[in-house]
Amino acid sequence: MPGDKALLIVTAAAEAATGLALLALPLLVGSLLLGGSIDAPAALIVARMTGAALLSLGVACWLARNDAQTRAGRGLITAMLLYNLAAVAVLIYAGTIARLFGIGLWPAAVLHAAMAVWCVACLRNGTKVQ
Repeated sequence: MPGDKALLIVTAAAEAATGLALLALPLLVGSLLLGGSIDAPAALIVARMTGAALLSLGVACWLARNDAQTRAGRGLITAMLLYNLAAVAVLIYAGTIARLFGIGLWPAAVLHAAMAVWCVACLRNGTKVQ
């Protein structure tokens, strides 16, 4: 289905770009998302590990873009749904409970919510699995 392929392409681009940014510029990304500093050595390591994980997700989505209707492709979309739901929960927590406010916090939360909805739509529309 074209929507599945588009989902995986958009996800690949967004997650790979975010992953590269976290690997190269974790302080800037942390400031944009959370409005605070993540300059403690442990926080920088966690931010860079997160960047590596996001880059890996982006690569996986890119490589699977033509195989979205296979069991592995559907599994990847399901995993991205879980990731996006978790990201929304963490970002809402950051903004409401932890009181962290970066310029990118709420746009990122909305983007992840929209991506989760897109994942659900693709999973519901994908009835044929090889």
